[in-house]
Amino acid sequence: MKPQLSTPADIQQLVDAFYAKVRQDACLAPVFDARIKDWSAHMPTMYRFWSSMLLGSGTYHGRPFDKHQSLPITSLHFERWVTLFCQTVDEHFAGEKAEEAKFRAQSI
Repeated sequence: MKPQLSTPADIQQLVDAFYAKVRQDACLAPVFDARIKDWSAHMPTMYRFWSSMLLGSGTYHGRPFDKHQSLPITSLHFERWVTLFCQTVDEHFAGEKAEEAKFRAQSI
């Protein structure tokens, strides 16, 4: 049985596993690698974003859309991103928050 997605440590596990896939993906890796030069600096922002979205931590302050609108991405990139995200959630977690995470990813 998979655990619930319920703690900041769970968020970190999810984000780390997801971005490990992104960084190996033929479609997404080139886009991300061109923009993110220091993954160790970027990951805490992702932890704060998803923790705020799913756990209500309020630790993320920013406008993610503004940062992404200049990226050279298409609907194909977004669909791949959502697919990898949902696969990662399903591999690691179950329950209400896991379903919410997938819903929120699809709604971005």
